[in-house]
Amino acid sequence: MSEEIKIKQTLPMRARPDVLYRLALEPSRRVKWDANYVSAAYEGENTRLSNNALVNFKFARNLLGLRFQAKYGQLQAPLRGGWETVKPFGPIEKMTQGWNFKAMPGGTEVTLTLNARVRYKWLRPQLERILNNMVISTLMNLQKQVDVSGAQAMEDMGRELAEKQKADEKAAKAAAKAAKRKK
Repeated sequence: MSEEIKIKQTLPMRARPDVLYRLALEPSRRVKWDANYVSAAYEGENTRLSNNALVNFKFARNLLGLRFQAKYGQLQAPLRGGWETVKPFGPIEKMTQGWNFKAMPGGTEVTLTLNARVRYKWLRPQLERILNNMVISTLMNLQKQVDVSGAQAMEDMGRELAEKQKADEKAAKAAAKAAKRKK
């Protein structure tokens, strides 16, 4: 008898919904920041995020290293999107993942929903714990990714400002020297 697992977590993030949408749903970008996935690639010739696009995923070893194929659906950029598995894999009969991005002052409220149907009742508690940890770590890693790019932009701006300030001080010293020489 199969058992249902439903997990829903929400986290506010300091980024625009369109940026988060691409990071969370584009397979090539997702695999770069999400430690839960080892690989993610489009199936066949499709190389764009679109409804009914097939993607091959592989979980990390801490998630049993399972491979599965998912089909994207309900894509409505930059508000929501998600995927569902095409066929059963490992102890999971079916799994869906949905993302919602709600713009709010100062950022975006991100909601990640994961639903899974487990084949065996006795396996449900362990799998639910593993999947809950996966959802939380995915949201935390997304927040870190957003913070890294924001921190990098702030660091670059600070460096440019410091260089400009040094150049202004150097020019002021040179002008002061030139003024002394003319006297």
